[in-house]
Amino acid sequence: MPGHTDNEITIAAPMDLVWDMTNDIERWPDLFSEYASVEVLRREGDTTTFRLTMHPDENGKVWSWVSERETARDVHTVWARRVETGPFAFMNIRWEYEETPKGTRMRWTQDFEMRPDAPVDDAGMTDLINRNSKVQMELIRDKIEQRARATVEA
Repeated sequence: MPGHTDNEITIAAPMDLVWDMTNDIERWPDLFSEYASVEVLRREGDTTTFRLTMHPDENGKVWSWVSERETARDVHTVWARRVETGPFAFMNIRWEYEETPKGTRMRWTQDFEMRPDAPVDDAGMTDLINRNSKVQMELIRDKIEQRARATVEA
């Protein structure tokens, strides 16, 4: 059965700042702790194709893949999919942003299926993504909130 994750966090910052920082793909290595580099391969309108490379894992393996990402600022939504799927049969991602009285709610949903020869099954990957999403979202929240405070103080 395919995997599905659904994680969200509220960031005490305006929508425009959250949107701009989280959709600045070239700066993702500064925003996420897991990415070593990003290489933009093509931009066409609101669609960007790019290569993400992670830092080496605990076994020294470096994971890298190509994704395609389409942003729709007017509806505060991003759709992405892996073009080079690697151990996944497919991976589809949706980011949604919503203004709330406490700031901006950022929600990530991921639908995927692992290949039979992948190092982990769907349930195992669901667990890994849920744990890592929490870590990355908290890190992103802290960085954006720090920027928001600096902007107000300036």
